[in-house]
Amino acid sequence: MYKFFFKRMIDFLIALIGLILLSPVFIVVTILLYFANQGKPFFFQARPGLNEKIFHIIKFKTMNDRKDEKGNFLPDSERLTPVGSFIRQTSLDELPQLINVLKGDMALIGPRPLLPQYLPLYNESQKRRHTIRPGITGWAQVNGRNAISWTKKFELDIWYIDHLSFETDCKVIFLTLKKVIKKEGINQAGQATAEVFNGNN
Repeated sequence: MYKFFFKRMIDFLIALIGLILLSPVFIVVTILLYFANQGKPFFFQARPGLNEKIFHIIKFKTMNDRKDEKGNFLPDSERLTPVGSFIRQTSLDELPQLINVLKGDMALIGPRPLLPQYLPLYNESQKRRHTIRPGITGWAQVNGRNAISWTKKFELDIWYIDHLSFETDCKVIFLTLKKVIKKEGINQAGQATAEVFNGNN
């Protein structure tokens, strides 16, 4: 009953209340990133959601669009702005995803939505991550986030699906707050962002 009804209802109510209460923060961050990213405070990207249906995730844009002389984007570490780095470390870049939760694209808790090009790379077990709505945070995020391997992340995603309950979600929320406060697992060692998944890592 919780998985198929109450979870969605609770997600919607918390997302709505969260957006209202955090609207001052939302406005301030939008203004800061507007100036830091040449008038582009938001980042939109296609991601597969429930049953692999594609939707557009909304995040605060933490990197600028600087390119080299050949027109290629510079490395992530060079495009990550100081204000963007702070917003990423405090996980404020995830705040606009509350809009995705209201729309029904996402849940508060679930496997993180990844890139569409990864879909053909999943094995049968890993494909199960799309049997529920993706989340803003999840069991993998509170057990290593970007500091663990892709294989471990997927194992944790499947564990969550098999143990989805109100109690598990409460634990994830508590551990997420703890991670955000301690700024743990934001990046992988030696990288500004997580490494690309190639089906073998």
